[in-house]
Amino acid sequence: MESSRRQVRVVVADRFEVHGVSLMQDELFSVEGQIVLVSGGSRGIGRGLARGFAERGAKVVIAARDQSTLEAAAAEMNGPRPVGTLVCDVSQPQSIEQCVEDVVAEHGRIDTLLNVAGGNIRKPAEEYSAEEYDFVLDINLRGSFLMATAVARQMLKQGSGSQINVDSLNSHSPLKHVIPYAMSKFGVVGMTRGLAAEWGNRGVRVNSIAPGFIRSDLTAKLWSDPGLQEWGKTNTPLERFLGDPEDLLGAAIFLASSASSWMTGQVVRVDGGMSAGTQWPIPS
Repeated sequence: MESSRRQVRVVVADRFEVHGVSLMQDELFSVEGQIVLVSGGSRGIGRGLARGFAERGAKVVIAARDQSTLEAAAAEMNGPRPVGTLVCDVSQPQSIEQCVEDVVAEHGRIDTLLNVAGGNIRKPAEEYSAEEYDFVLDINLRGSFLMATAVARQMLKQGSGSQINVDSLNSHSPLKHVIPYAMSKFGVVGMTRGLAAEWGNRGVRVNSIAPGFIRSDLTAKLWSDPGLQEWGKTNTPLERFLGDPEDLLGAAIFLASSASSWMTGQVVRVDGGMSAGTQWPIPS
């Protein structure tokens, strides 16, 4: 009997390995042929994610405020299909509506939204003006909500879709001098969970990725400070506190693909472990 059992296990394993693994993995995590809209897709995190999806066969459309920056970003993305560009200001509802209409007119549907567009102003909270506060909240929270709902109207018609919002380490542990930004990202967490609960039974999933500190042209000067680098390394379990946009790609592909088909309303933290906690400064 034992010999027979071993034989069955071997046969099943061989069948799985020879005939199933590579095909099943490809389908499970595939985004090939998906129509993917990326807000804030011309630079930073959005640009890196858009490039990764395009290289894996998705039909990507990047949206941002500046046409020349969009064209430069699209030109460097070497996927099997050309990357589309759309000028879109997420602080303007009409601009968002037009962007979504244009994508649907061209492609007929939207499978995945990468809701990345954002902004920040670093200064002490007591020095913030009402206008500066409105600027940060309008882009990060109001703009994210308006983009999510505009795209959802199409996804709900389709009966399917995945929305991936971009949260932040600041919604776990707010840092000083970015309080309105942290407030906006706490709001994104609430939005993600609420929309997931509201749209889940209609086929639309909503999750978010919460990055740690990510390298970009806008933050290069900040992260060049040796003191900040040492602080970051000390407080990051993986000891690489500064990530690249591409470090978020695996989580985004997972959330966009059928691999996460039973997952919604969740925050995936990709931060080198910084949100997990730090070690005591005692001798090893």
